[in-house]
Amino acid sequence: MANLGVAIVRQYQRGVVFRFGKLRNVRNPGIRFMIPLADRMWKVTIRTVTMPIPSQQVITRDNVSIGVAYFRRVDPVKSIVEIEDVSSAINQIAQTTVRNVVGRSLLDQVLTDTETLNTQIKDILDRLTQQWGVYVLLVKLKDIELPPAMQRAMARQAEAEREKRAKIIAAEGEALSADRLAEAADVISDHPIALQLRNLQILAEIAAEKNSTIVFPAQFLESARALTRFVEEEAGKINGSLPELDTRSQPATSGSPAKV
Repeated sequence: MANLGVAIVRQYQRGVVFRFGKLRNVRNPGIRFMIPLADRMWKVTIRTVTMPIPSQQVITRDNVSIGVAYFRRVDPVKSIVEIEDVSSAINQIAQTTVRNVVGRSLLDQVLTDTETLNTQIKDILDRLTQQWGVYVLLVKLKDIELPPAMQRAMARQAEAEREKRAKIIAAEGEALSADRLAEAADVISDHPIALQLRNLQILAEIAAEKNSTIVFPAQFLESARALTRFVEEEAGKINGSLPELDTRSQPATSGSPAKV
């Protein structure tokens, strides 16, 4: 019907009209009338198009990336006049851009910082496609495939990193514990009674877990010394309280001769 001078432009389309091969105007949705045989209309969809990006094996052969791009035609005239097949062009440039951006990045960045790569790819595509009247909404790397050898190497690397962090944390804990023990030793040396309190705390902790008899040699020796000092002090008190005997007041024995 476009050749007869009548065309229907849908809501999601725009009609680009050429008169004798020369750009005439852009028709909005609705029933549009044209000059028969002189005008020709190209209908351009302005809906968002989802385009899968085929898998791209990077130059280093470390990984294969699979992505998807979302774009929309914002200028119907440019999308027809400036380029022959805009969808094919975006598909080709997206593959090249994904391969270049991922190939320049480290493998750790590809796996952990995918959002940054998505933004870089989108910005590059958006700059290139502006001249075609296309706006790139979003680019997503949805899958990163790794060879089995690379997966095993990454697993070993991750395990080594975890072991390194565990050893560093344990060493830092030992250093901190040594500092605190040194401070505690200084306090105990100034206050000997603190050692006895600490021993009592240890006894209470052990007794709470297991019901058994526990012998502390240091505590036993200290108790023995305390008992010895107590006996000596008591013996000294007893000796000091006894009266001294006067030998001069003793009566004469029967064996000595009596004086008359």
